[in-house]
Amino acid sequence: MDPKLEALLAELEEHGRNHDAGRADRLERLRNVEPETGRMLSVLVRALAPARLLELGTSNGYSTLWLAAAAASYGGRLTSVEILPELSEQARAALERAGLGAVAELRVQDAGEALEASGEGEWQLVFLDSERPAYAGYWPALVRALSPGGLIAIDNVISHAAEVVEITALIEQDERFATALVPIGAGVLLAAKER
Repeated sequence: MDPKLEALLAELEEHGRNHDAGRADRLERLRNVEPETGRMLSVLVRALAPARLLELGTSNGYSTLWLAAAAASYGGRLTSVEILPELSEQARAALERAGLGAVAELRVQDAGEALEASGEGEWQLVFLDSERPAYAGYWPALVRALSPGGLIAIDNVISHAAEVVEITALIEQDERFATALVPIGAGVLLAAKER
């Protein structure tokens, strides 16, 4: 990994940890993924080489950097959606510092609206890390917007299992998807759509 990017990721990781430690309200926290989750996402993106990636839940851009750097390695494009403008601006600054501003489009938008506005099969990889209880409502649009052979990655499926029980049930019941639970970080559910 590029030493400049590695240093920036370490800086954001420490900032996120320190920031969240002083906030009781979860909505005031940055809630970044764990470093091992970022590494896994990077490896998946590099291995699958999806042309178009969608991240729902940018926060301050920690996971966005992992995804954008991986996409940049082969010419992929990332779109990342965050509902809070101030967090999207922090992510924009991080991407610029990393020299990845041209790889990622940042949108200030509701995640559900972003999926509804997506074209059929537009995304080859979707990373869900936003408001977990809303995920089940995303399902029809998510399935439509995910390309055949595409991959969904959902964070926090172990740490917040009760909040994702509806979406995990929908995925498990859908014969078009093969799944695996990866027990790293807060737990990541991978769901691959049949081709």
